Amino acid sequence: MYRNVFDVLEERGYFSQATHRDEIYELLSKPGVSFYIGFDPTADSLHVGHFVQMMVMSHMQKAGHRPIALMGGGTGMIGDPSGRTDMRQMMTVETIDHNVECFKKQMGKVVDFSDGKALIVNNADWLRNLNYIEFLREVGAHFSVNKMLTAECYKQRLEKGLSFLEFNYMLMQGYDFYYLHEKYGCDLEFGGDDQWSNILAGMELVRRKKGESVYGLTFTLLTNSEGKKMGKTAKGAVWLDPEKTPVFDFYQYWRNVDDADVIKCMKLLTFLEMDEINEYAKLKDSAINEAKKRLAYEVTKIIHGEEAANIAKKTAEDLFENAGRSEDMKTTEITNDELNAGMQIADALVKAGLMKSKGEARRMIQQKGVYLNDNVVEDQFYELKESDFDANGEAIVRKGKKNYHRLKLA
Repeated sequence: MYRNVFDVLEERGYFSQATHRDEIYELLSKPGVSFYIGFDPTADSLHVGHFVQMMVMSHMQKAGHRPIALMGGGTGMIGDPSGRTDMRQMMTVETIDHNVECFKKQMGKVVDFSDGKALIVNNADWLRNLNYIEFLREVGAHFSVNKMLTAECYKQRLEKGLSFLEFNYMLMQGYDFYYLHEKYGCDLEFGGDDQWSNILAGMELVRRKKGESVYGLTFTLLTNSEGKKMGKTAKGAVWLDPEKTPVFDFYQYWRNVDDADVIKCMKLLTFLEMDEINEYAKLKDSAINEAKKRLAYEVTKIIHGEEAANIAKKTAEDLFENAGRSEDMKTTEITNDELNAGMQIADALVKAGLMKSKGEARRMIQQKGVYLNDNVVEDQFYELKESDFDANGEAIVRKGKKNYHRLKLA
């Protein structure tokens, strides 16, 4: 029996607002609906925030609907003012096109683009070649400036100064919906809550030009229990590209989420069945760590593959449950010449990338936050000795509670 994907997405907590709830529910009651989600190519990798959108696409596809991933190669040349207090950096065409190619590879890990089951389209294909006067006549004539200025995305920016360049963004995104409806029969747009005004603009343009109804849904942004956006660390965003966020760091991010957020993340970011998630929701106190391990493993497996997830899981267990030893631990080589010249542990910490400077390393040692082979380092000028290394020529340094690193004699 076909289960309406609307129920699936609602049960897992994806939905925030719907323009026409009953009509959308009816639309999704049978397979075959084409829908789209837009992605701004402002970086060369997708991040954790985009992951929610990718999961929505996957759930919809599994229910027999067709995702259209719209790359903003055209709109990216202007920049979305939504949720911004300043104007976005202008990017070159070459940078935008490169970023779009990177996005395509990452999305393919979650969404099946084979045999037309899903499409990737780039609005650069129709927006970059638009005739401006023709665009104003065909599109601009259907928009009220008074109404546009009531949109939240513009109201916020008016206080700081809204450029005419950005003012065009809503028209262009509205045109995207019209174009995709015309060419691909796309009847539904998904987006974050901050895209509500832009979604309404596209719906209105289709209604005015075609006399036809299309619809919009927004989903919740990935936030923690305090309402703050998730996906940020001291090092910056949590990226899906392993070159920007290493697989182990990615795994550890999810392993260390707050207790209050783990079940929400399981619902939004894994394919685990709800019955199993509800069982994890019953765990209390330290037992919640089992849910966190499962979350980290499942999310890492989706993005980086099963083999990488197994390695990250084993590394974490070795480091934090098996006395800090792991075959896959990050390693820095120390030469015999460096050792014989009197290499201080502060130098080794900087070389390993655990500290930015010797001064920072020495302060950490003074605070008793540096360990050598599980012993606190007391002397900030301590020089490494051959006896610090085991029979395999290895020594383990640790910064704080969880940051392990192997030093290996070369």
